[in-house]
Amino acid sequence: MEILLASEMGFCFGVRRAVEMMEEATQQDGPMVSLGSVVHNPQVVSELRRKGLDVIASVQDVSERPVAITAHGVSESVVRELEQRGVPIVDTTCPIVTRSQQWAKRLVEEGFAVIVYGDPHHKEVRGVLGWSQGKAIAVPSIDAIDTLPADLPSRVGVLSQTTETEAHFAEFVRALLERRMDEISELRVINTLCNATTSQQAAARELAHKVDLMIVIGGRESANTRHLADVARDEGVETYHVESADEIRPEWLAGRDKVGVTAGASTPDSAVRTVVERLRELAPA
Repeated sequence: MEILLASEMGFCFGVRRAVEMMEEATQQDGPMVSLGSVVHNPQVVSELRRKGLDVIASVQDVSERPVAITAHGVSESVVRELEQRGVPIVDTTCPIVTRSQQWAKRLVEEGFAVIVYGDPHHKEVRGVLGWSQGKAIAVPSIDAIDTLPADLPSRVGVLSQTTETEAHFAEFVRALLERRMDEISELRVINTLCNATTSQQAAARELAHKVDLMIVIGGRESANTRHLADVARDEGVETYHVESADEIRPEWLAGRDKVGVTAGASTPDSAVRTVVERLRELAPA
């Protein structure tokens, strides 16, 4: 059985930057806290805990220790509250997410209705909405377009969760136009997709054509990892999403000639190595 790795996978720039910033901060300033999980990967969170980074659920739990804003970002009100309280801040918000936040703020100030295509419960999306004076609306699917208020401003700006796929975002914008054409006088589409995520998805798509099984590694809560699995499945290849090597079942490999491996943007290299080792151990003779 041959094991093939995607040409682009694993830690993206934003996650690597966030982890390095937090590691450096704990080394220099001692124990600190992060507002929520640093990234949606339990192994990375566990390793950072070992180095002195605790996770808190909300700004109300902040004490005097330095606070890390995670790569997913937070709302403007949270940033302002931390500043007013004089709490030391380590802001590791991904620059691509920061760009989305600033576009949401700018479009609202210019009088646009702002629609964010993405999961309204996802931390990144909640943060972006929090830079819009509470006026932006998260829409998770094409079907949900019909739930938009009828009295939206006629000038509409559209952003996307950074980890969405190009194809899904394009389909959403097309559907929005088709369903609201009579009510939209101006449409501004801002490409807030992450280039690294897009590259990983393209690499997964390419690999899916070469194998008869795909293993996608990443946290269950990781949106970009789930989208990678969706991309592979859309190409017609059997696909399993795992957090760790222990989840891989021997029966998955029966009769397989080539197995592809890819990993989400918050998945460390060590997790990929252990999965590959596990696949080699279980490979049919």
